[in-house]
Parts: sequence; structure tokens; C-alpha cells
Amino acid sequence: MNSVDTVLNMREVSGRQIRVGMIGAGATGRAIALQLGTPAPGIRLVAICNRSLENGERAFREAGVTDWARVDSALEADQQICSGRPVLTNNPAVLAGCESIDILLEVTGTVEAAAAVVVNALRHRKHVVIVNAELDSLVGPILKAKADEAGVVLTNTDGDEPGVAMTLVRYLRTLGLKVVAAGNIKGMVDYYRTPATQKAFAEKYDQDARKVTSFADSTKLSMEATVLANATGFRVGRRGMHGPACGYVREVGNLLPADQMLSTGLVDYALGAAPHTGAFAVIHEENALKKAQLGYYKLGDGPFYVFYTPYHLPHLQIASTIGRAVVHQDATVAPLDGPVCEVVSVAKCDLKAGERLDGVGGFCTYGLIDNRQTARDMNALPIGLSEGCVLRSDVQKDTVISFDDVEQVPGGVAWDLWQEQNARWPVIGAPTLAQEREFSVSVR
Repeated sequence: MNSVDTVLNMREVSGRQIRVGMIGAGATGRAIALQLGTPAPGIRLVAICNRSLENGERAFREAGVTDWARVDSALEADQQICSGRPVLTNNPAVLAGCESIDILLEVTGTVEAAAAVVVNALRHRKHVVIVNAELDSLVGPILKAKADEAGVVLTNTDGDEPGVAMTLVRYLRTLGLKVVAAGNIKGMVDYYRTPATQKAFAEKYDQDARKVTSFADSTKLSMEATVLANATGFRVGRRGMHGPACGYVREVGNLLPADQMLSTGLVDYALGAAPHTGAFAVIHEENALKKAQLGYYKLGDGPFYVFYTPYHLPHLQIASTIGRAVVHQDATVAPLDGPVCEVVSVAKCDLKAGERLDGVGGFCTYGLIDNRQTARDMNALPIGLSEGCVLRSDVQKDTVISFDDVEQVPGGVAWDLWQEQNARWPVIGAPTLAQEREFSVSVR
């Protein structure tokens, strides 16, 4: 079997490039379009779907594409792509149904809309790359099960921290090393950041203020750690992770609890550590001769040793994930089985009965990773399902919000998937689906 890079180069020479459709043309989507428009060997971006057609047009222009067709049906898209012309639409069903598209990238950062897109893509037996920790952390396991049933690949992406960490973990395991922890290198965490505090930063870098807020307030960090936990089977040592502060990432191996790393494996993060970006993995080694060899190669005294990747570049590294998915049906990072961790909703300030929660990156809540058993024992409200929920009681700042605290959970595809996921992998002693459903009011 040829390597991915060899196959991609062969596809480039023969004109049989992997044809990519992308849903979402925000800051991340535009960066991906820019890179794939270079173009990447053996890969072509042939379709963009975005709610705002203007943003889709901008993504094409910035990628150097000057001629594209606006289409409203899968048949139109197929005809245009086959003639060598990329297409633009605001209907994701067009891309899911287009036979000329080999793989879809979901890059919206939404939950409900993205859930519908991915389910439809899997129905059409399309490979899917989820550049969307919001969705993956909530219902990744059930979507992976549906992809398996359809005979296609569903994966998160290299370049985002879960993919960078998982690529490193998989490599270390091929060397016969025992990986006991993995996670992000994070610059700062402030649970109380809001779209107001992040507005200037978001405008400076042409990003969405809510998205930037989720980066700062721990929500995105917790979602990425959940994606990694579900892929490795590792747990968290406590709600929100330990997050030890350190000057250099190699210190983290001696700062995380040894007993937890050895008993369950840990997902966690290093706070403020050089090289200030990327991901790490910790291995454990007790053999004296092997420790001497690792020490000789400047990895320290052990028994915990830290390996790291000093960058994460989603727009660049996604080409590797696309190639691996299509060429070898290999998911870069995907759930092993059922959910291991969840991201629970925590009050960002004192909240009053009758308030409507504003979801990820908002003013009301931040998200923290927790072990699934603990989250379900508390009947905790996942932050991915929190938007639009109305509080039935007051909730104090820094308190986990439960289903008991809300009057209604807006229904939808994401809610249905989460229910299906819980039914497939039930938690002993947790509230039943019937108990959770009494809070659910469908808005479809």
C-alpha cells in the first residue's frame, strides 16, 4: 500500500484529485480555502456552502478562485464540478447530495446546524472531517457509530489540538511507549471573559467575538480535551482539568498527578508553557536501562517523559487528515467507542430564574470538561445543548447547571443525537432518558 503523500502526488499528476466540499466560510473556513487553493497536491476545494453567500464568495476570492457557479441543487453542482468549475451555495444538502464531492469539511462551529449537516452527509455516504469541537464533544461517539454503519470515515482534524495530540499519541504508541497523558499547551484561561471583553481582539483578527470568547473562557479547551478523551479513553483528574502552570512544557510530566496518569490516563493542559502552542503527550517508563537511554537523549530523569509538537495549524494540517481519510480510510482522531467525558455548563455570573442561556461563548455560561459518569450523576446540562434553555431557578456563579435548573431544552437534531447516544451507552445510576425528556420542548 502506498503512503498518503505518494498517492496524493499520483492523484495530482493523473488529474484525479480528492474533491472537497466545505460547509462554513468564517475565519477558519476562509483560512482552509486559502491553503487548499494553493493548491495542496492531490486535493481540490470544489465547493463551498455558507449561510451568507458573500462570505463564501470572499473565501473563493481570497483563495485565488475567480470563477465559480452559484447552484441550488446537487445535480447542478455535479454538472459544474465535472466541467471543472467550483460551486457556491447556501444549502448544505446540495453538497451532501453531490456525487462529484468525495469528502465534506464541517467548519461552522455550530451545534444544531452542524448536526443536521453531518447526519445528512453520512446518509449520502460521504467522508466527513469535523473542524468543530462544539459538535464533536457533544455527539461525536454516536456520529462515529453512524459513519461506521455507512462505511465512511468521520474524523476531527489534524491541526486542531486534539488532532495534533492524537497524531503524537499514535506515533508514540507505534514505538512501544506507554502514553499516560496528553493535552494542549494553553496560553491563558479566564472563565469570565465575554463577547464584550473580547470584542476588540475579535475585530483586530477578523474573528467572531463569541468564538474568541470560547477560546478564552475554557469552553473550547474543554471541548478539545473531550474530543481527545473520547479518542484515547483517558479521563480527567478533576472537573476542568488540573492545568498546571509551567515555564516549559516538559515540566508538565512531573506536575500532573502520577497516580491518576497511571490508573486512568489523563487529558489535561499545560498553562503558559513554552513553546506556547501545540500539544503534548506524556509517557511512563520504569526500566532502568531505558531510562538511561532517554536521559542520554536529553529527555530527563523520568519516570515520566514529555513529547510535544510545537505548533497547531488547522488550515495547513487539514490536508493530511483529508488524505488519510480518503486514501486509507484512516481517522486522524475519532471516538474509540462511547463517550468518556462531557462538557458541562457552569454559570459565568449569578443567574436568575427566567433568564435564557446564550450558549457557547456567551455572557451566561462557560464550559468545563468532566468525566461522563460524574456529569450524568449530576444530571448536568451539556453546554452544547444549553443555548435557548430557560432557567426555572436561580443559579449562583461557578455552579454547574443541571437539567433540574431549566424549564425547557429546545429540541432538534443535536438533542435527538445526544438522547440516542445516551441510550446506546447508558450510564448506571444516571437520570433516565424519560426523566430528561420531560424538560424537552421541541421547537422544530
